[in-house]
Amino acid sequence: MSKVVVFFAEGTEECEALLVVDLLRRAKVEVTVASASGSREIVSSHKVHITADALAEEVDYSDVDMVVLPGGIPGTPNLAANKTVTDTCTAFARAGRKVAAICAAPSILASLGLLEGRNATAHAGFQDKLAGAVVHDEEVVVDGSITTSYGLGGAIPFALELVRQLAGPAEADRIQNAIAYRH
Repeated sequence: MSKVVVFFAEGTEECEALLVVDLLRRAKVEVTVASASGSREIVSSHKVHITADALAEEVDYSDVDMVVLPGGIPGTPNLAANKTVTDTCTAFARAGRKVAAICAAPSILASLGLLEGRNATAHAGFQDKLAGAVVHDEEVVVDGSITTSYGLGGAIPFALELVRQLAGPAEADRIQNAIAYRH
């Protein structure tokens, strides 16, 4: 079974984060919601209270297949301020392990130099922060082990792409049909 860590922080865009968690769990992927805010209790960008499974610093990343960064403000800068989050993303990307980011969060990957020469996307308000990347205005962009998406409007296709990568195309198609997503 694949394992994924989805990082949450104070101010994370809850729909982007929870949609990924939900669809991956429907695909029987083991998902850990990891708080990057020093407390398991997090308040999202729209004041939804969420309890994380663990603190980011408590997670053993040795057998994790993918890490995911949801967007949101101030969630994105809060994720960027967490050394465990940035060190883990850097280590994963450099080792060719899967890293995914949506909305404003791809800007974190760019600031770490992880998008240099890669195809990527982000929310329109953050595309200028993707220094070194070849920027595409598309819902989901996959370049090797890095997957990016432009925001909440692309959250379902983004999550389905992550399911496709971790559980296969048949499982992604099954879930797409089960949630009646016709895109």
